[in-house]
Amino acid sequence: MKLLFDENISHRIIPLLENDFSEIKHVKSIEGINRDLDIWEYAKNHDYTIITFDEDFFEWQLIRGYPPKIVWLRCGNTPTKLLAGKLIAEKANIQQLILDKNLGILEVY
Repeated sequence: MKLLFDENISHRIIPLLENDFSEIKHVKSIEGINRDLDIWEYAKNHDYTIITFDEDFFEWQLIRGYPPKIVWLRCGNTPTKLLAGKLIAEKANIQQLILDKNLGILEVY
């Protein structure tokens, strides 16, 4: 699973998830990404699913379709360790999102 974490999620989440998800990156580690549109294009061109709190990605997907696919975190300001636990608990659903050609978004509460 190729997951790309948005800038509003702490980069400290990466080590907490490395054992559960095969390929994960934080946008902070990618040179040249300065805007949400850059994140969208990078994810689309490199087959990543975006993990975000940001509603903008949902709105773009309504207009542009997918890819990229989106995991939209609807759980508000959540401590990093708790957020990592939520994502690990949703691992099967995230995998289903990625594999199912008819799905474009997963909301996590």
